[in-house]
Amino acid sequence: MILLKGRSMSKLGQLIITGISGPTLLDEEREFLEKENIAGVILFSNNYESPAQLAELVNQIQTTRKEYPLFVCVDNEGGRVFRFKTGFTKVPPMMELGSLNSPKTVFECSQIMAKELSACGVNLNLAPVCDIVNNEQNKVIGDRAFGKDSETVSKNISSVIRGLQTSNILSCAKHFPGHGCTTKDSHFDLPIIKKPLDEMRKEEFLPFVKAIKSRVEFVMMAHVIVEDINPDLPTSLCAEAYALLREELRYSKIIISDDMQMKAIADRYSYEEAAVMAINAGADIIEYKDMEFAKKALAGLKKAQKNQVLKNETVVDRYDRVMNCKERNLKEYSPIYIPEISKQVGTGASATYIEDIKKKIEELKS
Repeated sequence: MILLKGRSMSKLGQLIITGISGPTLLDEEREFLEKENIAGVILFSNNYESPAQLAELVNQIQTTRKEYPLFVCVDNEGGRVFRFKTGFTKVPPMMELGSLNSPKTVFECSQIMAKELSACGVNLNLAPVCDIVNNEQNKVIGDRAFGKDSETVSKNISSVIRGLQTSNILSCAKHFPGHGCTTKDSHFDLPIIKKPLDEMRKEEFLPFVKAIKSRVEFVMMAHVIVEDINPDLPTSLCAEAYALLREELRYSKIIISDDMQMKAIADRYSYEEAAVMAINAGADIIEYKDMEFAKKALAGLKKAQKNQVLKNETVVDRYDRVMNCKERNLKEYSPIYIPEISKQVGTGASATYIEDIKKKIEELKS
């Protein structure tokens, strides 16, 4: 028993994805990633200067790996949520692509994004957005979604997932159980959804069902309260929401939380407490924009495991799911050869293709 406990203690790092502070990896960041066997790193615009610098950073991050490479992830959805701006091909917002009624175009745009990310060593894109914008007041999702009805969103979702995953980029369907009918932004407050669950099943759930059938590797759990699921807890911290995904939607792969630093969570719970609640509820990986909070979360998980508030079997279950994904998808890591990148990122052919798409979008508008 003591042996299992010791072994599973070292597994906790694989339940965390953390951000880092800048465009290069600091010594203390390297030490945390290596010593704690952290699952992966999420990158933002403050980590990016150019495709070559990004590849160099990813190479640095991957030197900390143990058995398998780290997840290196980013929110590159297209449109306004696109972290690596200079040098990468800029894809239009998904709402505009959805208006073309061409899943083939969506697939090709996703392939362009995937090939460019993969060329720089990124292996996980936190996209597509599966939300349906069925509330006109919703600004946080807005044009990040493909449309205002489940059919438009669903038919494009599988194109993104296939476009990314056939080009070596894992994809993530977000934000379950649906963020499109909210008005509040979970970055700043906790949205409450009063819509009956049966209505959500017939609408909000459908793009996620499509994503799961399309073999998406990650689903992101939103920080929202759905009164019909649990009136007191955000979905990211309540077991009933995870059970819907696992039992009703038959989803067996990784469930990741939205950023645990969002005020929807951080204003209501300590970092240590929220981390334990999320993992106990059913999250496989919890995500932090800043490493100082990832460290607090890990300390909370360690203490909870020691006190048996977090059971060994729970840790092993989450860890095994993460390892299964890495074993299937990330077995090998070869350092990125920097001189090759310019041939693959921001090419003239990609720019021309996107310009043609934009013209079609403009024609539709007029």
